[in-house]
Amino acid sequence: MTDKREVAAQSSTGVEATEREPGVVMIPPADVFEDADGITLQLDMPGVARDRLNLQTDKNSLLIEGTAQLDMPQGMAALYADVRSTFYRRSFVLSDELQTDKTEANLKDGILTVRIPKRAE
Repeated sequence: MTDKREVAAQSSTGVEATEREPGVVMIPPADVFEDADGITLQLDMPGVARDRLNLQTDKNSLLIEGTAQLDMPQGMAALYADVRSTFYRRSFVLSDELQTDKTEANLKDGILTVRIPKRAE
C-alpha cells in the first residue's frame, strides 16, 4: 500500500497529484539563470492573471501558485480538453546567499519572470 505522502511525487509529464487539492496540479516548466548579481527564474504559466498569482518567499524557499482562467465562448462547451487542470504550483529551495525580501516578479504573455538578488556580502 502506498503512503499518501508518496502520491505527491512529480511525474515525468509535469503533473502532480497532491493530498491537499483533490485534483491535478500542473507543474509549470521553469528555466533558472544565475549571474553575479542573483538568480532569474522563468516559468510558463499560460492563462494566469496577476490577480490569480500567489508568490511566497521566506529565507530558503520560494512557492509559486497560479490559477488559469480559460474562457469559453458563450453558448459553447468543451467536448475534449487536453488541459484537465488550471492550477499551477511549483516550489524551489533557495540558497542562503539570496535576499528573498527583495524578490521581484513580472508576469507577461503567460511567462512569469522572478528575480532574486544575492546578498552584498
